[in-house]
Amino acid sequence: MDWDQATHGLPAALGIGLLIGAVRERQHGNAASAQAGVRTHALLALMGAVALALGQAAFLVALLAAALLAWSSYRVTARDDPGLTGEVALLVTVLLGGLALEEQELAAALGVVVAILLWAKAPLARLSREVISDQEMRDALLLAACALVVLPLLPETAIDPWGVLVPARLWRIVVLVMGVGMLGHIALRAVGARRGLPVAGFFSGFASSTAAVAGFGRGSRVSAALVGPSASAALLANLASLLLFAAVIGTTSPALLRASAWPLLAASLLLLAFSLLGLRQVKEETLPPTSAANAFRLGHALMIALVIAVVLLVSEGLRQLFGQAGALAGATIAALGELHAAAASIASLAASGGLELATARWGVVTLLASASLAKSILAFASGGPRYGAAVSAGLAAMVVGAAATTWLVPG
Repeated sequence: MDWDQATHGLPAALGIGLLIGAVRERQHGNAASAQAGVRTHALLALMGAVALALGQAAFLVALLAAALLAWSSYRVTARDDPGLTGEVALLVTVLLGGLALEEQELAAALGVVVAILLWAKAPLARLSREVISDQEMRDALLLAACALVVLPLLPETAIDPWGVLVPARLWRIVVLVMGVGMLGHIALRAVGARRGLPVAGFFSGFASSTAAVAGFGRGSRVSAALVGPSASAALLANLASLLLFAAVIGTTSPALLRASAWPLLAASLLLLAFSLLGLRQVKEETLPPTSAANAFRLGHALMIALVIAVVLLVSEGLRQLFGQAGALAGATIAALGELHAAAASIASLAASGGLELATARWGVVTLLASASLAKSILAFASGGPRYGAAVSAGLAAMVVGAAATTWLVPG
């Protein structure tokens, strides 16, 4: 071990031990039984660093000694404190002390993470036992399985003769829809329904902006005072859907997302501006009845993937028969019912070279116009003339802004 390594590694190890020990001291300083505190953890961290400097054999002996110390401590405190957190923290401190000798930055970062985990005992226990429901835990495990187990097993090559159906790419869309649904659900639960229509509208848009337009339209019929706020909530739902729309395009074709960045930004700003007009009429935080039992619906995500696959095949068939105009026509029709599936088809064709980038940019605008037409009709049907007019105005401004920016700003 050279002098430079020692002057950086040993102070880092000492700091890690002092930090972890301080947290343990504050948590168990008044405990009846003895607990390892500041001095113990600082010495263990230094022991780990010095032992590693002496060689791997010495470090293994030090780690074994710390394990024996932890075992002895557990035998003394098991009756009053049957948990193993303190004993595991002793071993982690030794390991981080050794790591600090080689990788000071990584060891320091991990030391902070360990200290936070030790300090957050009560909040984490409350989160896992009281805040998170069984359904939300199942949803989180399902999302993790889809992202970490299923996705790596899927092939990255097309399975159809035309080269448009890539299983891994389709499944990424499923994971993306589920993930944003989970994030929206968590945020809505954290903020609470009392924050009002804006929060509920924005986060419900990640699941289904079409359903949000219909739901808030029905809610606006309860009171005339809710028409403006309900329309704003519906537009915020479409803003969230537009963000997901951009994410789907970026996942499938990063080049198309870069080319369409300014039109999508203009559309988002105009949607936000029109939604703020209705929020000025909010006098009390009243929400229509909503259900938040599930963070996301797996069936909905799988249906989107299925529709995407069908749209990709249909668009490719139309492209081969009628060229680029046929592919755009197929995606536009699909956007009347499912915007994100149509976005995936346009982006996939752009990524594979089936559509020129300039044509695909106008295809993005066309998809927004098609989806806005369907949602405007739904707004009039569900919420009446005032609600329908407010929602339609915001959606029309979004389309006009995207079209004007596409025309004025080259891709």
